[in-house]
Amino acid sequence: MIEISTSTGSGPDAASLREPTRLSFDLDVDICIVGAGLAGLTVALETARLGASVAVLEGRHVGWNASGHQLGTVLPGFGLPVADVIDRVGFETTRELWSLSKEGAEFIRALATEEQIPGIDFSEGVLEVSNVDAGDRRLRMLHEDFATEVEGWQVERVRDQLRTDRYFHGIYYPKAFQIDGRRYVHGLAALARRAGVRIFEDTPVVSIDASGVRKRIVTPTARLRASHIVLAGNVHLGTPLQRLSDTLLPVWRYAGVTVPLGGRLSASIAFRGSVRDSDGIDHFRIVDGDRLMWASPETTWRMRPQRFAGAIARRIRTIFPQLGDVEIEEVFGGVTGETVHGMPQIGQLQKGLWVASGFGRQGLSTSAMAGQLIARGILWGDERWRLFSPFELVWAGGPIGRVAGQIVGLWGRGSSAAAGALARYRERVRAREKFREAKLAEANRQAGVRPAMPRRPPSERPASDPPLRPRSRPSRPQPNRPGRSGPVHPAAPPPVQLREGGRRVEPKDPTYKDPAYKDQTHMDPVPGALPQAEPARDPVRDADAAISQESEKLPSPPV
Repeated sequence: MIEISTSTGSGPDAASLREPTRLSFDLDVDICIVGAGLAGLTVALETARLGASVAVLEGRHVGWNASGHQLGTVLPGFGLPVADVIDRVGFETTRELWSLSKEGAEFIRALATEEQIPGIDFSEGVLEVSNVDAGDRRLRMLHEDFATEVEGWQVERVRDQLRTDRYFHGIYYPKAFQIDGRRYVHGLAALARRAGVRIFEDTPVVSIDASGVRKRIVTPTARLRASHIVLAGNVHLGTPLQRLSDTLLPVWRYAGVTVPLGGRLSASIAFRGSVRDSDGIDHFRIVDGDRLMWASPETTWRMRPQRFAGAIARRIRTIFPQLGDVEIEEVFGGVTGETVHGMPQIGQLQKGLWVASGFGRQGLSTSAMAGQLIARGILWGDERWRLFSPFELVWAGGPIGRVAGQIVGLWGRGSSAAAGALARYRERVRAREKFREAKLAEANRQAGVRPAMPRRPPSERPASDPPLRPRSRPSRPQPNRPGRSGPVHPAAPPPVQLREGGRRVEPKDPTYKDPAYKDQTHMDPVPGALPQAEPARDPVRDADAAISQESEKLPSPPV
């Protein structure tokens, strides 16, 4: 297994694209940028294209720990959910912010070509899946209110592309795309150099004096003066700007690349774009045709990348059991800075001092957006960067904040796992209910169309069977209607009038029972005894008995 401790320093063409040059002489430029990551290089490229003289100071080397999102997924939006942004700044401001993030994504699309950055590995399509079986209300809002091309995928379509029961509904972004993030940051530096930007590596900043019209920057071997300073060092600004660094929570995320998996990978994952879940836990995509790149959960503590190889392999086995135990060939990681409110830090701290950091999970598109806003704000006076003014610089809590962030992350992963398990259990219960209803419906259908069993003729019955006698059914008296043929049944006799002691006595109702009399068959149940079932009654026999009783009540004919 290959272990890479930084996120962007070890691309195949890193040595050819990088020209280490340390600042060893005093320099005077229009714009000085601290940090040669995604945001700093974007500002440098844009300002150089607009005609400014630009110098970039980097304490290590280009792209050190600054790839932002290792899997290279580019789509509009921010680390903070859209609903939370609306609650914070309102609907109209959120629409403008979303439009800016779309401009950042289109900026990367224009650069991510094989002609400008060879080996960029550009491909379209990003799928965001849900861990629970619940509809996503963002779909209509993104399409109608934010003019973003999206498609809603039902469970069947998601599972047709991803052979696992872990995911349910999904939102598909057909215009979102993915690139090789490590190649992109070095290609960005090469484009900036061609535009006239001077990049000095191994040149840390010792102190900054932002007062006056011309700002002064001191390095270990030289001094530099500039009209504008852009702080794009994220969490690595160091001692000169420690207070600014303390407003960011450092978050590490590591990714692993498997060995070639052959046909079993295509049998498990048919989708060729990036896949990420709505809880920010799983993020993966297929690279090099038959290798799987998978990102681990976030952590607020720096660790050796090798320690995450086993965790990534176990997570892959959990989501796609059919892949079995996979071997992780390469592990790399990087640190991003996340703000307390979840939105990036973009704007002017004081006249001539700018900041671009705190991009979180959406590092690629938001860093490109920040570079464009700051470049146009410096040279054109564009003030759209003020849209981020409501998101102030808030202290991240230091070590206590990192502990709290780790606990919140663990709690979020546990809650997501519990919600997903409950959703899958409910799905299984619904499947069992549907299967039971289907079997019951089939049984009822078969019972309704089942042919009657034919009776055997008497000659074929065994001798031991008793002869069958037809049951006599009482004939109901019918009124004699004129014009109707058929037998005429006599009318029912009038009720018998009994006399007792010279007065008429009505016959007693045979169904009447004296309350004082307790029939043995209707005794009160013994406490604790089981209820006794009533014997089955034969309606034909009951009818014969009733006719006999009525016949006995009739008077005998005179002799």
